[in-house]
Amino acid sequence: MEKATPPPLTSANMILLTVCLAQFMAPFMLTSIGVALPSLGRDLNASAMQIGLVEQTYVLSLAMFMLTFGRLGDIIGQRIMFLSGLGIFTGFTFLLGFSTSIYTVITLRFFQGIGAATMLSGSMALVAAAFPPELRARKIGLVSACTYVGLSTGPVIGGYITEHFGWRHVFLSPVPIGLAAVFVCLFGMREMEKNASGERMDWLGSTVYGLSVGCIMTGAAHAQQLWLGLPLLLAGTLGLGGFLVLEKSSNSPLLDVRLLSQNRFFTLSSLAALGNYAATFGIVFFMSLFLQYAKGLTAREAGLILLLQPLMQVVTSPLSGRLADRIAIAKLATAGMLISAAGLLLAALTLSTRTPLWLVAVELLLIGAGFGIFITPNSTAIMDSVERRQFGVASGMIGAMRTLGMATSLTTITLVFSLFMGDQAVTNANLDQFIISMRTALVVFSFFSCLGVILSISRGTRQEAG
Repeated sequence: MEKATPPPLTSANMILLTVCLAQFMAPFMLTSIGVALPSLGRDLNASAMQIGLVEQTYVLSLAMFMLTFGRLGDIIGQRIMFLSGLGIFTGFTFLLGFSTSIYTVITLRFFQGIGAATMLSGSMALVAAAFPPELRARKIGLVSACTYVGLSTGPVIGGYITEHFGWRHVFLSPVPIGLAAVFVCLFGMREMEKNASGERMDWLGSTVYGLSVGCIMTGAAHAQQLWLGLPLLLAGTLGLGGFLVLEKSSNSPLLDVRLLSQNRFFTLSSLAALGNYAATFGIVFFMSLFLQYAKGLTAREAGLILLLQPLMQVVTSPLSGRLADRIAIAKLATAGMLISAAGLLLAALTLSTRTPLWLVAVELLLIGAGFGIFITPNSTAIMDSVERRQFGVASGMIGAMRTLGMATSLTTITLVFSLFMGDQAVTNANLDQFIISMRTALVVFSFFSCLGVILSISRGTRQEAG
C-alpha cells in the first residue's frame, strides 16, 4: 500500500517540527483571542454580534476548506501546500495586529482561517508519509500534544499579553513562530513524492462541499434563531447529500465515496472522531460558567481548574502513541472514549452547587485523559486505512470531523439553552435553570460519546475491514 520511500530521518524530523509548530499556532489563535475579545471590542467599538464573528469566521473558513486543501495537496504536493498555508497564516496574523476597524478584523480573520486550513489539511499526511507505519502513532501523538498545548496555553498567554501589552500583540506574538516554521520548511524539508500526481482536482465538488459545511457551521452558530439557523442547517445537510451523489459519479472525486461505502475501518474511525469531538467540545464552556456562578470562583481560579483537561490531553496523547506499539489502535481508541464517556456521565449525575471541587477536577481529568488516549490511535487508524494517494484526503477528513463535531456540540448547547433558559443570561437568580441545562447537555454529550464507543468497537481491526 505504501511503496514510496520515506524521506531521510533528518528531513522527517524537520517535517515533524514544522507540523508541530503549525498544530500549536492554529488552536492558539482560536483560544488566545477569546480572552482578548472584550478589549478588542471596546477599542474598535464593536457590537456583541461583531465580536462573535471574530471567532466564527476563523472556525468557518477552517471547516469549509480543510478537505479541499487536503486533496489538492495530494495532487500538487503536500510540502508546497503546507508552505503556502504557513505563509498565508503568518501574513494575515501579522496584518491583524494592525487592524483599525472591526470589519477589517473579521475579513482578515477569515483569510487567516484559510491559511490555517491550508497548512493543517495535509499536516497528518506529511507525518504519515515521512515516517514508517511502526513509528507513525508515536509521531501523531506528539503532533496531537502540540495541538492541546496551543489550546490550553492560549487563554493564559492571551490574557497575560492583553493585560500587559494590548490585544494587538496577541496577534503579533505567533508571527516569529510562523516565520521560524517557514524557514525550517524552506531549508529543512525536502520535496516529497506527490501522493496523487497527475490526477484532476474536483473543483465543483469542493465548492458544493465548502458551501454545505459553511451553511451547517453558520446554522449551528445561529441555532437559537430558528428562522435563520434551521434553514441553514437543513440546506447544509441537503448539500452534503448532494455532494455525495456528485462524488459518486465523478472520475476524480474530492472524496472517493468508495472510501465511505467499502472501507468500513476508515468510515467508522472518522465517525468515531466526530462523536468524540461532539461530546467534548462544549465541556469548557459549561464548566467555566459552572465554576464561576455555582462555585463562586474568580475567572482566574476557574481557568486554572479548567486547565486540567487539556493538560491531561497533552500528557496522554504521546503516551497513547507509544502504547499503540503494543495494543491494537482500535482497541486503544475505544478504551479512551470509554474513559471520556465515564467522565461525562459522572459529571451529568453529580454536578450541583454542592459538588466538591475535587470531584469536578476528577471529572475533567477523566474527560481529558480519555480524549488524549482516543485521538492519537484514532487519527493513526484513519491514516493507516487509506492508500498513500489518499493521505491528504484522510488528513483533511480528520480536520473536517473535528469542525463538524464542534458544530454539533455548539448546536446542542444552543438548543438546550433555548429550551430551558430562553434568552436569559446566566445569573445567580436563574442558577437552578442553568444547572438543569448543563446536566441535560452533559447527558446528550454522554450519548454522543457512547455512540462513538459503539462505532469504534464496530470497525473491528484494520485487517478485518481490509
